[in-house]
Amino acid sequence: MRAIVHIVDDDPSFLTSTCRLLRASGYEVVTYGSAQQLLEQLPDAASPACLLLDVQMPGLSGSELQRRLVALEFRLPIVFLSGSSDIPTSVQAMKSGAEDFLTKPVERDKLVDAIERAVGRFRVLQEARERLDASRRLLATLTPRERQVFERVVQGRMNKEIARELGTSTRTVKAHRQKVMEKMQVDLLTDLVLIAERLGILAALGRSEESAARPGER
Repeated sequence: MRAIVHIVDDDPSFLTSTCRLLRASGYEVVTYGSAQQLLEQLPDAASPACLLLDVQMPGLSGSELQRRLVALEFRLPIVFLSGSSDIPTSVQAMKSGAEDFLTKPVERDKLVDAIERAVGRFRVLQEARERLDASRRLLATLTPRERQVFERVVQGRMNKEIARELGTSTRTVKAHRQKVMEKMQVDLLTDLVLIAERLGILAALGRSEESAARPGER
């Protein structure tokens, strides 16, 4: 699947020349004459793509559009273009998550390299999101008792300790533990812990234990 570059710029000549360049480089291109137009025709953020966004435009500026997209949790990476070397704007754009900030006129190779990095970044993040979604689906298959064992195992509890806490036998805990490993599709405890960490489960368990240790606080 070819990656898509969504270009937002109010300069027709720039749109025409950049479209020609990027299509020749193997990208699909969609153009928008204003930031508002992109907001009204928000592209699919599930396919490999990035935004090539002009900073200075009439109406909604590129920086303002970036803030709107962040608020909408819109996930396509942004490569900014500016007609001037505006350091404060570029610093703020990068802090807000932009992949790159280029000054017009930009060299062909430099532009294509920036877009390749942005699309590559999208693919890495997309794969990470897909892994998390898959882990969430697997986690949902655990029974309530298996979930209790899972939470204690990833916290480093021993089988005997878990059995004592849950009021059951060590043998039963071992059986639940094995079932958890099978359902979560892992062979190593370290992989199970990594899943719990990525899903935020370890952090949540840590906060719960801290709260329980300070019962007098409100």
